[in-house]
Amino acid sequence: MIKENMEEASSAFAKHIGGLTVKKINDSNYEFYAEVKDINLNTSKIAHGGFICSIADTGMGNSAHKAIENKRCVTISLDVKFISAASLGEKLLGKVKIQKKTRTLVFATCEISNSKNIVATASGVWKIL
Repeated sequence: MIKENMEEASSAFAKHIGGLTVKKINDSNYEFYAEVKDINLNTSKIAHGGFICSIADTGMGNSAHKAIENKRCVTISLDVKFISAASLGEKLLGKVKIQKKTRTLVFATCEISNSKNIVATASGVWKIL
């Protein structure tokens, strides 16, 4: 993994769920990386849906924050579709696309995948504070 332009998500919550790294590709494309750890598993021993939602929200939110020159923003809408499972130890890649920025809102989509499959897709809206 290339470390250039990468930043750890710094919130206590991001650290609590196992950490997340965000990388700017260009002005409208970002990537984030997370690893499925034991604390992220449900009773079926696959990544909990709440973990997938959390990394989608955190990854897209950090991308929105970077896309608006580090202004504060908060999630006002998040839609997640679960497509396949993620297992312990898998490294997940989230590809974020900033679809539109207005004076007060940021619209983003993302696709989260492991080395074989798309795990989830998500879209959301962030309010610029």
